[in-house]
Amino acid sequence: MQRCILVLLTGASMTISACGNGAVPEAPPGDVSAPPPVAASPSDNETALGATVALLPAQGHQAVGRLVLSQEETGARIRGEITGLEPNGEHGFHVHQTGDCSAPDAGSAGEHLNPGSQPHGNPSTGAHHAGDMLNLRANGEGTAAIDVVLASLTVGGGAPTDVIGKAVIVHAAADDYSSQPAGNSGARIACGVIE
Repeated sequence: MQRCILVLLTGASMTISACGNGAVPEAPPGDVSAPPPVAASPSDNETALGATVALLPAQGHQAVGRLVLSQEETGARIRGEITGLEPNGEHGFHVHQTGDCSAPDAGSAGEHLNPGSQPHGNPSTGAHHAGDMLNLRANGEGTAAIDVVLASLTVGGGAPTDVIGKAVIVHAAADDYSSQPAGNSGARIACGVIE
C-alpha cells in the first residue's frame, strides 16, 4: 500500500510532499503558488511614516514640491525637494497654523505655528516659533533639497505641536530671523497642507 502526503500552503507558495515509494504526487490542477511579493515604492514607505505635503505655487509664482514628514525620536523630520525657486536664492520656510492654501496669496494659512507664544527667531539658536525653520537654499537650477528634524514639532498625536492639518509656506525672500512677527521674508510663493 502506497501512502503519500501532500501539503500545499498557497499563501506562502510552498509545497511539501512525501511518498513511501519515493514517487512525487501530482499537485491538484490550477495555480497554487502565490504571486510574487510586490515591493513597496519609496513613496508608499515614506507615506506610511507620517504625512505628506504637496506644495503648489501661489498666484504669480512657480515654486512646487513634495515633502514627507515623519516622527523621529528627536522631533518632526521633514524631507523632500522644492523646485521653481530663485536660482542660488534663499527663501523663508515655515509651518503655518492653518491648513488652508485657498487664498491666491496663501494668506489663508495664517501666521506661523506658535503654540508656545514665543517670538519669531532662528530655530537653531534661542527662542523661536515652533514653525520656524532655517531658510531654504536653492541651487543654480532653483531647486532646494530638504532634510531637517525640528525638535519643536510633532507628527500626529493631536498635541499643540502636531503639524497634521497645518500648512507649509515657502517665501520669496530669506528670513532674517529677527524681524517680528515673521522674519521679513516677503510674499508667500508656495503653500501646501500637511496631510
